[in-house]
Amino acid sequence: ENLRVVGGELLGLATLSRHNPKSQRIAAELSDGQTFGVSIGYVVNKWSERQNAETGRREKLAVAFDLLEASLVIIPADRHAGIRNMTIENQPAATPENNNSAAVDRAAVNSEIRSIARVAGLDQPWIDSQIDGAATAELARAAAFEAMCKRTAPSSQIRTQATVGVDHNDPEFRARTIGEALFTRVTPSHKPSEAARPYIGLSIPEIARDCLRTRGYSTTGLGSATVIERALQSTSDFPLLLADTVNRTLRMAYESAPAGVRRLGRETTAKDFRAKHRLQFSTAPTLLPINEHGEFVSGAMAEAQESYAVTTFGRIIGFTRQAMINDDLGAFTDVSRRMGQAAAQFEAAFLANIVTSNPTMSDGNALFSTAHANVAASGAVISLTTLSAARQAMREQTGLLGEPISATPKFLLVGPGQETAAEQMVSEIQPIEPQGVNPFVAKLQVVVDPRLTGTAWYLAADSSEIDGLEYAYLEGAAGPQITSELGFQVDGVRFRIRLDFGGAFVDWRSWYMNAGA
Repeated sequence: ENLRVVGGELLGLATLSRHNPKSQRIAAELSDGQTFGVSIGYVVNKWSERQNAETGRREKLAVAFDLLEASLVIIPADRHAGIRNMTIENQPAATPENNNSAAVDRAAVNSEIRSIARVAGLDQPWIDSQIDGAATAELARAAAFEAMCKRTAPSSQIRTQATVGVDHNDPEFRARTIGEALFTRVTPSHKPSEAARPYIGLSIPEIARDCLRTRGYSTTGLGSATVIERALQSTSDFPLLLADTVNRTLRMAYESAPAGVRRLGRETTAKDFRAKHRLQFSTAPTLLPINEHGEFVSGAMAEAQESYAVTTFGRIIGFTRQAMINDDLGAFTDVSRRMGQAAAQFEAAFLANIVTSNPTMSDGNALFSTAHANVAASGAVISLTTLSAARQAMREQTGLLGEPISATPKFLLVGPGQETAAEQMVSEIQPIEPQGVNPFVAKLQVVVDPRLTGTAWYLAADSSEIDGLEYAYLEGAAGPQITSELGFQVDGVRFRIRLDFGGAFVDWRSWYMNAGA
C-alpha cells in the first residue's frame, strides 16, 4: 500500500493478515530479523547515454520511468535489491470499545470450520453441528478426520482425477508456439500445432505488441517502431521467440544438408574440451585346451589409443529493427537457413580434410601407409580388379595381437570426378556368362563428397562394426546452438551460432585408399 519513491528509495506499507498461517509465519520471520529481496516492474520513459570511464563502453541509463508494482520475494531479479530499512508495527488487538473480541474470534473459528468441511467433502448438517456445539478448530479438524474414516469403508475407494494444463503466459511456451507460427509463415509445408495456429497470421510488429500486452504494458497509441523497441528492451518474451524461429530454420537447413564424409563417421559426445582418448583393444585371446593337471593358462588383451579434442566454432548474425518493422521475415530466415547450411558444410569439410590430409597416427605412421596395409601400391581407376584388391586388403587386416578382424567394406567414397565410374561399378547388370556377374552389387554404397578433388577413392567399413573415423559434439550440445542478445552496435537482435565439434581417425583398419589414375 502507498507505494512511492522518496529520495531515491522505494517506500511502501505491507499489511499481513492476522488469521492466515502463512502471513503469521512471514511476520515471525520479519520479527526475527529476516529480510527479503525486492523485485519491481516498471516502464522506462526516457533513456540517457554515457561513456563508461573505466571500461570505455557506451551505457544506457533509465532516467525517467513509471513504477508499476513492487514485490517482496525470496530471490529478486537484482540480487542487490533488498530491504534497507523496515519498521514492524503490530496492530492492537480489538478492544471492547470498538469491537467484540470474542465475536471476532468465534467468527474466525466458524470460517475455518467451513473451510475444513469444504476440503473434507462434508455437508451442511455437519457444519451446523460443529458450530452449534462451539467446537474449536482443533476439535472440528479431528471430527472431520473421523467422519472421513467412517465414510471410507474398506470396500470403497476414493478416486481423484487431476488435469494438467499449460499456462499460455509461460515465456518458454509462448516462445515455442509463436516461434513455430513465424516458422510456418516461411515454411508452408510445416504443419503447426494447435497452440501456434492463432499466431500464424500475425506480423512481427503485431507479435511484439502482443508480447507487451501479455506482460502488462499498455500499447495504445504506440507506433510499430516504438512497440518493437519496447518489446526488445522490456522483460517480454519477444527476443526468445525470434531465437526460436532462428533455431527452427537453422536446424532444418542443417539436418537436410548433404552429409558427405560425415556419413562414414561415428558420432559420439565429449564431456569437456580436454583431449578425448579413444582406447583400442584387441580381441579376446583364443581358448586353449586344459592340460592333464586341470590348469588354465592366463591370457591378456593388447591395447592402443588415439586422441582428439572438441573445439568451439561460431559466428554472429543480426536482425535489425528496421527489418522487424518492415516484417521482412524472408530475409531473416534466409540468413539463418544459410547459417544452418554453413554449419553442416563446415562439419563435412572438417572431416573431409582429415581424410585428405592423411594424418599421422599414434604409432608414428600415416593413416594410409604401407605399414598399415591400407593403401594401394600404385594408383588405378575403379574396376573389379582394384575393388577386389582393396576388399582383400581390408579382409586381411589384423588386430593388435595379429588376430584377423575381417573388416567388411560398405562404402565407396569418391569425389565428383569419380562418381559416374563408381556408380557403374555397383550397378546391377544381367550377365550372359558367370564371369560377367558384378560381385559388388548391393554390397557397396557410393558416397560422393565434392570436397574430395583429384582421382583418389576410398573404401570404408561400417562405423558400427569397427572403429574408424569418429567425430564428437560437446555433451548435451549436438549440432549448432543458438543464443540471442539485444544488440548495442546492431540496432536490433543478434544471434550467436556456436558449434562445439571435433573429430579424428581412431583406427586405420576400417579404411583403404587408392590414389586413382
